[in-house]
Amino acid sequence: MINVAIMGHGTVGSGVAEILINEQDRIADAAKEQINVKYILDLRKFDGLPYSEKFIDDFNIIAEDDEVKIVIEVMGGINPAFDFVKKCLQKGKSVVTSNKELVATKGAELIKIAKQNNANFLFEASVGGGIPILRPLVTCLSANEITEIKGILNGTTNYILNKMIVDGMDFDEALKLAQENGFAEKNPAADIEGHDACRKICILASLAFKKHVYPEQVNTQGITNIDLDDIEYADNFGYVIKLIASAKKLPNGNITANVRPTLVKGDNILSSVNGVFNAVSVTGDAVGEVVFYGKGAGKMPTASAVVADVIDCAKHINARKYLYWEDSFNSYVENFDEECILYVCAKSNNYNELFENIISLFGEDISMIKTKNNDGIAFLTKKELESKLMEKINLIKADEIKVLHTID
Repeated sequence: MINVAIMGHGTVGSGVAEILINEQDRIADAAKEQINVKYILDLRKFDGLPYSEKFIDDFNIIAEDDEVKIVIEVMGGINPAFDFVKKCLQKGKSVVTSNKELVATKGAELIKIAKQNNANFLFEASVGGGIPILRPLVTCLSANEITEIKGILNGTTNYILNKMIVDGMDFDEALKLAQENGFAEKNPAADIEGHDACRKICILASLAFKKHVYPEQVNTQGITNIDLDDIEYADNFGYVIKLIASAKKLPNGNITANVRPTLVKGDNILSSVNGVFNAVSVTGDAVGEVVFYGKGAGKMPTASAVVADVIDCAKHINARKYLYWEDSFNSYVENFDEECILYVCAKSNNYNELFENIISLFGEDISMIKTKNNDGIAFLTKKELESKLMEKINLIKADEIKVLHTID
């Protein structure tokens, strides 16, 4: 029998406890060993549950109990999760987590400590909830050199944009509905400002390219500036707007990484990823492009990924799984200048001046439409280096001309 402890009994933690306790025979059959939840750490009281006797409020009980071989961290955040996980690994206990912030900011350090103490640090649930992506990345695709990872990594923003696209809701209305349905937190900043997707692409890029990518190295933009006009104009040009996280390997061995609203053509598979669903596209030199799709969050999908890692740890109690990346240097993530097409929406009190400026800078044959009130122009640039396009966009600006939005 293998004893485990769960740290945290929130949405995900309670789901993990339910699976491990209620499905003991199925879990034992998969792990080839009986798995027993010995402790559940939480400061709150949970009376009346079938497993209420397992609750404790002192972390040191877990840390000092040599019978506990696997610790599940589903508390979230950095403090005190980092200190707790670090101490468990130093004592040779394997740790499973769904904490994307912890892995994105402290992953390199924790993986190194796990290696030093012959323990495992697994975090499948930290990226795609119930979508299996990390394990296939290091096993099924191990014969490939990964060149690019991109995708829709945040279900909340995808739900909001989908409501704006399909139902014509404005941003605030769609966000409120997401909160009412439990898809967005009371404070939705981590989602709508792109930080959640940033942490996830950091983990994916670190695993794919073998060097740690820190959130502060990633150019991150959210969706708060996208309005219904942008949605409509993009549709007229044959695109939908999605929040895309991406990381690409560069010829010099460094990478570039971004999270930002992006134009996605209607025939691209990512354009049809709707609601709270996520999709991750991985490109390898041998396999080409493969796509992983499913619900990226939720109590039971995320809990199922956590339990899968627990089963993996149980099978490798006296052996390490090779899941490792090195720390990186400051210049590892570059702001790489590459060719792209930009959507631009500009408005002016002098429409004729705006029109002439756009034509003189971008040419007569670009795709453009008048804005609803005939006070501006939405247009698509031709493909050119982004730096050159931004220079031209800055030249459009005059006292009466306002460039409202630019979307890659």
